[in-house]
Amino acid sequence: MNLRKIGEFGFIEQLSQLLRPGNDVVKGIGDDAAVLPRDKSTYALFTCDALVEGIHFTLNMPAHLIGRKAMAVNLSDIASMGGIPQHAVVTLGVKPTLPLRFYQKLYQGLQEVASLFGVTVVGGDTVSSPKALFVDVALTGWVEKKHCTLRQGAQRGDALVVSGSLGGSLAGKHLQFTPRIKEARALVKHFSVHAMIDLSDGLAGDLGHILKQSHVGARIFLNRIPIARSVTAKGFLPRLRQALCDGEDYELLFALPAKQAASAQAFFARHKGFPCLRVVGEVIRASQGLRYVFPDGKEKKWDLHGYQHF
Repeated sequence: MNLRKIGEFGFIEQLSQLLRPGNDVVKGIGDDAAVLPRDKSTYALFTCDALVEGIHFTLNMPAHLIGRKAMAVNLSDIASMGGIPQHAVVTLGVKPTLPLRFYQKLYQGLQEVASLFGVTVVGGDTVSSPKALFVDVALTGWVEKKHCTLRQGAQRGDALVVSGSLGGSLAGKHLQFTPRIKEARALVKHFSVHAMIDLSDGLAGDLGHILKQSHVGARIFLNRIPIARSVTAKGFLPRLRQALCDGEDYELLFALPAKQAASAQAFFARHKGFPCLRVVGEVIRASQGLRYVFPDGKEKKWDLHGYQHF
């Protein structure tokens, strides 16, 4: 048995059996961030994400955008929990042959997006990595207990809503997206968000985490998927596949009571700089699984997968 056979999430499932959380852990492995005790009214959040050369970026890309992305993907995790980011440490695996200017630019990009959201970089580590550069950020944050959103909690009858557009990562969005911290905070403060996730591996893959942890199914209406203008595929179904499967959109996917969906859309439309919200589906019984409604009205299963790391 190797990792390719069990896949990323099979591997995570095995690790979760080995790494049993202590009594002081509210939520451990299995969500976008760990949830830990903080005080009577708030939880602490803790997350980390690594970027690896050849997987998440290439050295042909601007160094400051690589640094920006390294921080932004972690901010997106805090957003999906409804939280506010605070402090970060950075581990950098350096290629000694690259010029110092490259690393200066990388950290400038990292600091740029950190400053936008009030994050302070408080330390880290530097190691040699001659074959592949990597950047690993660990980020803390906090969230009010009443506003903490997990992947679990979606309820039958909920609307499934996505922010922004999907499928634009290959055109460069993955390097320059804006983490949805402000948008997520607005959602959890003003609406009853039952479950939420950020779309790092594609809606076709990330939706499955909500369904599995909430013990529900879903019906997705394909003619409602907000396909990015930059999607390069030709034809309706190939464009849909790219939008649903490419990953690294870093938009929010969330479940909330269907009766609140129109109000949430109107709320976002009134706020300058907020993306559009699109109701793309509904939560159904677990026994029905994940079903897609095609433009001709026919409902059936469609074998789609999000990005798979191995």
